[in-house]
Amino acid sequence: MGANSSLLSPDSSDGSNHPSKLKLGEIPESCVALVLSYLDPPEICKLARLNRAFRAASSADFIWDAKLPSNYHHLVDEYLTKNPSKLGKNDVYARLALPVAFDSGNKEFWLDKRTGGICLSISSKALTITGIDDRRYWNYIPTDESRFHTIAYLQQIWWLEVEGDLDFHFPAGTYSLLFKLRLGRFTKRPGRRVVNHESVHGWDIKPVQFQLTTSDGQHAISKCFLENTGTWEYHHVGDFTVDDPNISTKIKFSLTQIDCTHTKGGLSIDSVLICPSNLVKSFT
Repeated sequence: MGANSSLLSPDSSDGSNHPSKLKLGEIPESCVALVLSYLDPPEICKLARLNRAFRAASSADFIWDAKLPSNYHHLVDEYLTKNPSKLGKNDVYARLALPVAFDSGNKEFWLDKRTGGICLSISSKALTITGIDDRRYWNYIPTDESRFHTIAYLQQIWWLEVEGDLDFHFPAGTYSLLFKLRLGRFTKRPGRRVVNHESVHGWDIKPVQFQLTTSDGQHAISKCFLENTGTWEYHHVGDFTVDDPNISTKIKFSLTQIDCTHTKGGLSIDSVLICPSNLVKSFT
């Protein structure tokens, strides 16, 4: 802070009080708020713990207005409260920074604290999976590996078809959609987890196909062979762009392998992730 730090010191260097020097708590709240507005949310929260003046300044609406998504009022109205005027901007930010569940708890979104971008996750239970009701083919398995505490596990099938859709108000920007998959499943042993690969087969013969379409005509297709790494992997389906944050974006997406010349099995499906494209690396 250099020589100017003496302005915030309660005493002079010779031990006598100096009337021109301010204590930290005597800085005008408006000045503190202006300084805080240039900081990232985690830094603001740390400084808010210093004293009452900083805590009061940190709640100023203009600080948080610039850090909220441009269309945050849609998210507040639809998922938090019908009376947004009762919430301060800092309260809105705090609520959105935590996972907000919807669609019977099978989908949730949250505000990335570092970038302010909106991320969204869709549970396997919110997907339409061919054969999911026949336990010869699929099972839902409870697990603490998933944020939704459940994954879909494929025993064996000829026709793999997994579809999903979403209607959501995304802020303007470019987004990526990814499937979170793994070959094999973990089984618990005393004090450890063991990967079970017994049912894994058929994924090295033909690639799976991922597809994404949006209501405004955007389209993406990608293909890949699933590799038996024993770990969760995010598979990039494609990207889409949102230009108008005040119009909801309708998305349809799928994972298929419908070559009926061979069976495939041992696939675990956790969820589908949608996030700003510049955040993909933080997940993968």
